[in-house]
Amino acid sequence: MHPDQIASHAPLRLSLAEREHYFTHGYVSLPSAISAHWLARLQSATAQMVERSRAQQQSDEVFVVDEGHCAQTPRLHRLYSPQDHHPDYWEFIRSPQMTALAADVVGPDVKFHHSKLNFKSAGGSRGFNWHQDIQGWPHTDYSPVTIGVYINGCTAEQGPLAMIPGSQAGPLYSMYDERGQFAVSLRESDRAALGEHRVDAPVGPAGTVVLLNCRTIHGSLVNNSEHDRPVLLAVYSSADSFSYTAPPIASERLGEIVRGQAARYACFDDRPCELPPDWARSHYGGPWRRQQAAEPVGRTAVGGRSSVS
Repeated sequence: MHPDQIASHAPLRLSLAEREHYFTHGYVSLPSAISAHWLARLQSATAQMVERSRAQQQSDEVFVVDEGHCAQTPRLHRLYSPQDHHPDYWEFIRSPQMTALAADVVGPDVKFHHSKLNFKSAGGSRGFNWHQDIQGWPHTDYSPVTIGVYINGCTAEQGPLAMIPGSQAGPLYSMYDERGQFAVSLRESDRAALGEHRVDAPVGPAGTVVLLNCRTIHGSLVNNSEHDRPVLLAVYSSADSFSYTAPPIASERLGEIVRGQAARYACFDDRPCELPPDWARSHYGGPWRRQQAAEPVGRTAVGGRSSVS
């Protein structure tokens, strides 16, 4: 669904100003947007998944482990498809609380694409370079939104998500590096061409939510605190937006309508989108592995010429 069509529907949870901020800047942050009831359930489910990871010796299709992970001190990057590993995640992802937020920026009929839980372990877990999301999972339009929920909150020291405001209205950059490898990172030349930009890295208490458009340039900072920073990231689209490549994160829930009705016709945006590798055949290995090999652990991934404000 196109933005002008979405705007014809009254917002359910966002104020008009918040929705306008999303479409103007490519994101909006909502402090303490999730109820205490849901936060308690998400925190419990996440603690259970961390306990399960103690038996994990290396990364696999469920967990991506961080440097130093062991049974005594679990250190995790990511849990793939959390909705497939604990029922509370899926119940939350399809809850009216979340799908109403999605509907306010994608339209009344909402489709689920995928989710992940990024842990950002305490004590120096690396950041993530500037990138755009949609090149990893192209759709027929640019309605997809990622809704990030800070399960325990996030301070400036914990490596918050950082965005370049307004970048969703600019070009799509290649996510392939100079060697032709899919890196999920802007090339150095493209970073330099961006010049000086204001960077926003909103923080907030447990239950703070960030809605992020699929074209917005974003990254994250190093977690230099003594506390993990788990953030649940759920991706939704308009029901009339269709992915046309295989998903990088598989799930039986892919494409489920979580609010409203299924579409009879597809919505198309004529702006082209770069295609990702064939996930089934590429032996990709994930973006952290590539960025780990290219950069020292202590580097602030979204540092450089831009300034955080």
